[in-house]
Amino acid sequence: MGRGRVQLKRIENKINRQVTFSKRRSGLLKKAHEISVLCDAEVAVIIFSAKGKLYEYSTDSSMKNILERYEQYCYAEKALVSSELECQGNWHQECVKLKAKFEVLSKSQRHLMGEQLDSLTLKELQQLENQLDNSLKHIRSRKNQVMSDSIAELVRKEKALQEQNKHLEKQIMEKQKAVALTQQLHWEQAQTRTSSPPPAFFMADHPNHGLNIGCYQGSTAMEEAVGAQVQINSSMLPPWMLTHLNG
Repeated sequence: MGRGRVQLKRIENKINRQVTFSKRRSGLLKKAHEISVLCDAEVAVIIFSAKGKLYEYSTDSSMKNILERYEQYCYAEKALVSSELECQGNWHQECVKLKAKFEVLSKSQRHLMGEQLDSLTLKELQQLENQLDNSLKHIRSRKNQVMSDSIAELVRKEKALQEQNKHLEKQIMEKQKAVALTQQLHWEQAQTRTSSPPPAFFMADHPNHGLNIGCYQGSTAMEEAVGAQVQINSSMLPPWMLTHLNG
């Protein structure tokens, strides 16, 4: 039959208890050695028997070094826990202070708004009145300063707009003068072209001209009249036309 499950309770039989202690102690020390070798861990085991006999095991480092390391770790952990507790206590005190300060400020704000004034004495009411008067003075002074700055800014903008307006007017006047000058030049050129006298050969062919070349006159009279007209207007005809007429 297999072994049954061992109940974890004190063995009443002294002999059995001593045998179990010896076996379990040897197994525990063996397991400690195995874990130190397999896992490269520093292990220290301390066992006191019921009679007070000491059994111990430690790795290559001495038991003293391991115990000192254990004490340092425990001290650091205790210091960290104590610092956290102290920090929590400080935060609690700071929270209480902030709550009290908030209540005072809220009460002062309500007083400034004219609320809950029944609990104030005459002296406190006078102090509150003086505080409000000083606040009004500062507010009015700041308001006047803001208004003055706004007026100065508007005046500056007005001057800038006036300068811009003058500049635009000057540009418009210059453009109008340029347009008027151009129109005057065009008009003078047109007048010059329209006022020049017509060529002599157009005047000779015109029916209303002063020369009367009728059918009743002979060819000699016609030639004399044309020759006179050509002689009068020869200064106004181009050279090629003079050559043609002379030929």
